[in-house]
Amino acid sequence: MENVSSQNRGDLAVTLGSSGAQGQPSLVANVHRVLRNTYALLSLTLLFSAGVAAIGVAWSLPAPGVILTLVGYFGLLFAVYKLRDRAAGLGAVFALTGFMGYTLGPLLGKTLSLPGGAQVVMLALGATGATFLALSAYVLKTRRDFSFMGGFLFAGMVIALLAGLGALFFQIPALGLAVSAMVALLSAGLILFETSRIVNGGETNYVMATVGLYVSLFNLFTSLLSLFGLGGSDE
Repeated sequence: MENVSSQNRGDLAVTLGSSGAQGQPSLVANVHRVLRNTYALLSLTLLFSAGVAAIGVAWSLPAPGVILTLVGYFGLLFAVYKLRDRAAGLGAVFALTGFMGYTLGPLLGKTLSLPGGAQVVMLALGATGATFLALSAYVLKTRRDFSFMGGFLFAGMVIALLAGLGALFFQIPALGLAVSAMVALLSAGLILFETSRIVNGGETNYVMATVGLYVSLFNLFTSLLSLFGLGGSDE
């Protein structure tokens, strides 16, 4: 009886060992699939959002206002979260990114009206792209886990949102400049955080991964646009 039990335990160990060996390639393949789908969807949403923003600039569409922007953003973000596992989730993603592109149009129009405004937009766009590529390449190469930054980044964004609203309602330009710098740094941290979650298997839904990276890129670009635009307006 003892020999049979020992043999069974040995067979079970071999089975588990084989299963673990097969599981590792499966995990790697899943990570690669999520990365591939995320970057493909991210590229499409960025193009779509840029197109909507360009239409907003060309037609001089008005800014939606703070309340409508917040309601639209959080409402569509909630819809993406609820539909993330369905085909309709893709529609919600494009609705969210299209809406954010619409809110970007008036800011681009205002910046382009400044002296050297086109250069400011290109500089912000180039800095955003370079930052994203550098941070993503770093995480993909090192596979470092930045999940420990999650709580700090969330708290920082809440503080930045409240400070930004304060700067807007009380018309404090210096506070607005500080908030833009803070959001730019937090957005860079969120790119590290979101990418490391995908690489290390913490995020397996490419819809949510895309939205996370898109929002970080959007906030980084608008923050840099505000910083560079304020610098240009002082000349």
